[in-house]
Amino acid sequence: MTDYIALIMFVCVCLVLLSGYPVAMTLAGTALGFALVGNATGVFDNAFLSALPNRLFGIMTNETLIAVPLFVFMGIMLERSRIAEGLLETMAALFGGLRGGLGISVTLVGMLLAASTGIVGATVVTMGLLSLPTMLRRGYDPAIACGTICASGTLGQIIPPSIVLILLGDVLSSAYQQAQLDMGIFSPETVSVGDLFAGALLPGLLLVTMYLIYIMVIARVKPDAMPPLPKKDQLALNKQVLIKKILPVLLPPLLLIFAVLGSIIAGIATPTEAASVGAIGALLLAVLRRELNLQRLREVIQSTTRVTSMVFLIFIGASVFSLVFRGFGGDETVRELLLDLPGGVFGAMFITMLIMFLLGFVLDFIEITFVVVPIVGPILLSLGLDPVWLGVMIAINLQTSFLTPPFGFALFYLRGVAPTQITTGHIYKGVMPFILIQLGVLLCIAAWPGIATWLPSIL
Repeated sequence: MTDYIALIMFVCVCLVLLSGYPVAMTLAGTALGFALVGNATGVFDNAFLSALPNRLFGIMTNETLIAVPLFVFMGIMLERSRIAEGLLETMAALFGGLRGGLGISVTLVGMLLAASTGIVGATVVTMGLLSLPTMLRRGYDPAIACGTICASGTLGQIIPPSIVLILLGDVLSSAYQQAQLDMGIFSPETVSVGDLFAGALLPGLLLVTMYLIYIMVIARVKPDAMPPLPKKDQLALNKQVLIKKILPVLLPPLLLIFAVLGSIIAGIATPTEAASVGAIGALLLAVLRRELNLQRLREVIQSTTRVTSMVFLIFIGASVFSLVFRGFGGDETVRELLLDLPGGVFGAMFITMLIMFLLGFVLDFIEITFVVVPIVGPILLSLGLDPVWLGVMIAINLQTSFLTPPFGFALFYLRGVAPTQITTGHIYKGVMPFILIQLGVLLCIAAWPGIATWLPSIL
């Protein structure tokens, strides 16, 4: 029975989280409760908790994690400066003459916002508020409109610079070093957030391409479900229109994306340095668009502080949890369970992905990244899996669970801002084809790992 105390503790954490109690307090409180009982009964050594100060100091001095508040500031500033609104209006007018043009526009803007902000909830809510009423007013099928918005809004999970990838990259880096030390390699290789960004780029673009193909096929098969815009709302593309209307809207965010992402992938800047460039760039864009005042700046700073504090508080709670979990021998229990599964590496990977997918219904990506990945990461990596490939697989898997009914987070985000005529059934029906696309891309990356590992290998 004592061999499974750690797993019982994990189940208890999930149950308490379902009650709505704060995540950080749940992780730390449950772990400390089990530690006290375990120490009283002689099955837990409190010496494990003596490592907590070093863990917390490591979090405080981790330069990679400085990128988190900077990228959060960048995303919130771009959201408040109405960049998304301008992009949607311009892209809709540009592609409006095509059947499915609005759907194409929403997907492309979702991609640009993902590469600009990396914040999933904000993107889904913004797209829902701005584009859903327009799509319904133009005669779009409600299910297709909802599915397109939810799917494009979750691209922030996988397209760099994603907050998910930053946190995942930091955790996987530690897991990779631990796995190598466990294998007797005492000069371990490292994997960086930049490697994970490079690895996620092609899978993210593949996902966007598959979304666009699906939209264009549906527009041809069911033309009444995705009608074109009226002539008066379309843009006749010529040199004058390009210079006066399109470039001023598209060029600034594209330059910002290129400056941030390009500098990381090219090795010119670390993710933290690139994040500072992104934060200043977003601030300048807001000034140039005359969307910045003292009140808005105060709101952005307060929101950034709130989100960053939440992330780091969860990180601290997860550190307490992982120490107690290890003190109860949980890492060895999980290792034995995974290694005893039929199918070897494939079986261990499949079960891990399935568990993460199911946990994505009830836990946010931050909890899964900080709690689950440190437990299973070293085990899977010690079996010879590539850390970049594993990180991309986890990110797309979590993105898929965010879309899957009945508990997907993206569905709740859209439900909260959708007009009254939109039913939950519309949202569920609309996302199903995109879930199949996600699973298809996940299988492709599983079958051909080079999709994720090729770009980091040549850089």
